Amino acid sequence: MELIKLFNAMPGALAQGLIWGIMAIGVYITYKILDIADLTVDGTLCTGGAVCVVAIMNGCNVFVALLLAMIAGALAGLVTGLLHTLMGIPAILAGILTQLGLWSVNLVAILGKANQAISVDKYELLVSLRWVKGVPLLQNTIFVVAIFVVVIIALLYWFFGTELGCALRATGSNGQMARAQGINTDRNKVLGLMLSNALVALSGALLSQYQGFADVSMGRGAIVIGLAAVIIGEVLVGWVCRNFAFQLACVAIGSIVYYLVIQVVLWLGLDSNYLKLLSAVVVAIFLAVPYWKSKMHVKPKRKSEKGVKDHA
Repeated sequence: MELIKLFNAMPGALAQGLIWGIMAIGVYITYKILDIADLTVDGTLCTGGAVCVVAIMNGCNVFVALLLAMIAGALAGLVTGLLHTLMGIPAILAGILTQLGLWSVNLVAILGKANQAISVDKYELLVSLRWVKGVPLLQNTIFVVAIFVVVIIALLYWFFGTELGCALRATGSNGQMARAQGINTDRNKVLGLMLSNALVALSGALLSQYQGFADVSMGRGAIVIGLAAVIIGEVLVGWVCRNFAFQLACVAIGSIVYYLVIQVVLWLGLDSNYLKLLSAVVVAIFLAVPYWKSKMHVKPKRKSEKGVKDHA
């Protein structure tokens, strides 16, 4: 009986993993490409959900609501970028400041309430928890979100192959060398933060539809989940191919694995109050794996070489 419950919960975990995978791709842009630890995402996820829910409640088409959510997320990224580049505030502190300010913005966005429900019976939504199984393929949440993930990866693969995209990657790889080549690194940092947070807000918009409400605390700890997805995907399958599109797909795979593991752990009887602690432990372990591997592959110096150096 318990095994059947686990099996029945897997489609929901897969759907959530795909939705959070979009957020993780946004984290990948800042963390891996720009080499910036952006904490704005903890606030932007809720911003996207709040804007989407309120827009739909006010009669907006669901796709227009998603677009508005992405614009709101991009504006949040713009604020973080300007705090960092124009005011000289370290990126991690700039993200914290924006995240702090977004708490009030998000409260206003959801009409001063802690959460705002949106019923799939009353509004025309794109995804829902009810649609993970037993519905036509085109309505299935897993299929719909998978299409979003594929399209996002394709668009990002195209964008980062353009001159502007390559300049953005160069900014994160070696900022001093990029500036020496005449690249405006400050502009690229702002652009990268905007793009990243737009994707995070899109994830929040889909998540709010999926769970049926937007909550002012729904983004708390999002950066940990995003990092977990990035690291898990990189460690498990990222080594297979270094193609950029495949690396982005690995991030989504990492998010799916994370939620499947969480579902199994809950099935084994872990108190849900310990989920954040579990997430932190998972991220710490997977972050340590590359370091441990590098230590294991270091060849010890031969005695003859050491003796020559000592004699010299």
